[in-house]
Amino acid sequence: MEYLVIVEKGESSYGAYVPDLPGCVAVGDTRREVMKLIRQGVQLHIESLREAGEKIPPPLSQSQLVKVRTALSA
Repeated sequence: MEYLVIVEKGESSYGAYVPDLPGCVAVGDTRREVMKLIRQGVQLHIESLREAGEKIPPPLSQSQLVKVRTALSA
């Protein structure tokens, strides 16, 4: 399965979350670190759901970039 991961850069760290797995989040000093942590987090989250006998949410979220034109500063 492939889940969409949203990565956001903060002032001093990176954060990541998985929209289709509520509560599955990670924080790291670098983008590389946060991706490693969120990958581990997804695996642990799914294992936890299985152990609890809960359904594993299917990966439904998608992303797409949108181009917009902006006015140039005067």
